[in-house]
Amino acid sequence: MRLLVLGGTEFVGRAIVEAALGRGWEVTVFHRGHHEAPPGVRSLLGDRTAPDGLTALADEAAGEEWDVVVDTWSGAPRAVRDTARLLAGRAARYVYVSTCSVYAWAPDPGYDEDAPLVEGSADAEQIDYGRDKRGGELAAVDAFGADRSVLVRCGLILGPYENIGRLPWWLNRIARGGPVLAPGPRDLPVQYVDVRDLAEWTLGAAERELSGPYNLVAPRGHTTMGALLEECVRATGSEAELRWTAPEVILDAGIEPWTQLPVWVPSGSEEEAALHSVDVSRAIRDGLRCRPVEETVHDTWTWLQDIGGVAPLRQRPGRVALGLDPAVEAKVLGL
Repeated sequence: MRLLVLGGTEFVGRAIVEAALGRGWEVTVFHRGHHEAPPGVRSLLGDRTAPDGLTALADEAAGEEWDVVVDTWSGAPRAVRDTARLLAGRAARYVYVSTCSVYAWAPDPGYDEDAPLVEGSADAEQIDYGRDKRGGELAAVDAFGADRSVLVRCGLILGPYENIGRLPWWLNRIARGGPVLAPGPRDLPVQYVDVRDLAEWTLGAAERELSGPYNLVAPRGHTTMGALLEECVRATGSEAELRWTAPEVILDAGIEPWTQLPVWVPSGSEEEAALHSVDVSRAIRDGLRCRPVEETVHDTWTWLQDIGGVAPLRQRPGRVALGLDPAVEAKVLGL
């Protein structure tokens, strides 16, 4: 298979590149040059936000064709529109890595791919994450048609190369040891997808010529908040003490779920329905396999240690910095 990855140097894109190389695929990455491309790929440089940003694809690679294009773009939908139109006659399939944020708020618990969507436009400038991704979906389908496009609607993504910082924050916090504010309940179901499982499913979808939208996270019940944090303790070898704290105590203290305490949202909330109550039966039917939480946590810690302990964060416009102030944590725990 011949693969073109638009991006390919960070988190999701990099995992897809490495998975494709592992399958013996021929891989080209088109990126801005801000990060070094993975070894073993052909690298084309260009900035999709610039007027002539697609020159390398239009000129240098004009005669090339690909079996599949994977696009992870999160900005203005018009960038997806322009690239997809350019490649429509040169690639067999277009996979757009989207998000469950394209669903209208607040989705019903257990929502599937037929749930109502936010408004979006393929011609739009950057607006907000959900509408930008929906516009990207429309652009992909407009250029490639519903039968040659795949919309991978991811939920929470964890694993090595994470440049958001959610699991790295928990790992580093727990590695410091001492009493840790652990948001309850301990058995709260958590849905996420390991970035490598996302990559393998995406490439398999291209091989099998799948099409249409797919929610992509592990099924509900794959793990819990307790299992995730307890595995962080084991992986880091820390003597941290997880102090499970009731949601109302956390909220009364003014602590923001999801951002100040990454991954966690209160049980029964609209946020839980949106993030940790997703129907993924279609993806499971079509080949999604999810590795155990132990492997995700351990491998992320190993990667984090290999790069010096600090995740290479990518701050999208409007994204709030993650993590809880130690003084606030200590106050809530009565230390």
